[in-house]
Amino acid sequence: MNRFLPPVQRPPTTPPPVHVDGQVLYLDFDGVLHPEDVWRRPGSGPYVATPAGHKLFEHASLLVALLAPYPDVRIVLSTNWVRVLGSVRKVAHRLPEPLRARVVGATFHGDMDADLYANMPRGMQVWADVRRRHPAAWLALDDQNDGWPDAALDHLVLTDPVLGISEPGVYRTMQAKLAALVAPGDAAVLSRIPIESGNSQI
Repeated sequence: MNRFLPPVQRPPTTPPPVHVDGQVLYLDFDGVLHPEDVWRRPGSGPYVATPAGHKLFEHASLLVALLAPYPDVRIVLSTNWVRVLGSVRKVAHRLPEPLRARVVGATFHGDMDADLYANMPRGMQVWADVRRRHPAAWLALDDQNDGWPDAALDHLVLTDPVLGISEPGVYRTMQAKLAALVAPGDAAVLSRIPIESGNSQI
């Protein structure tokens, strides 16, 4: 984050409030559904640069399985792919259909200042959207834990930047937190992709 910019507590030109009935999962892509080192070249799509042998969305099927018992959980995209590619629909289309059907929006909206939004910590991007949507309950899958308000930290499932949700401990944590999210009385437990022109890291 640019050290000379003042701290931003919420995105400028915040869209009107939107209420979401039920539970919401804030979903990052890089470091969650595939390794975090994702790049994009002009004229070609994003790709996993390192480590070798990995591919985009290789763990998406795991998330499908995790969410299958919870049909009412909706997805809000917290990935910077939306800001860079410019369309929630375009980005959501890259997900398998069971996940795509759950997507109700993104933390970034076209009437926001993209540069100021990009300089916000991920935690504040998500927190601003939580305060806008007022979901009944929510979780966030992300490989970044910077900038999360204290009130939001218990909602974050921090993923492994290479293994994402496939890391066994992360997977088990997500199972437990999803169970608590949907039925809190029955459970004990309640990324970085600036795609730019040229050969640039996502």
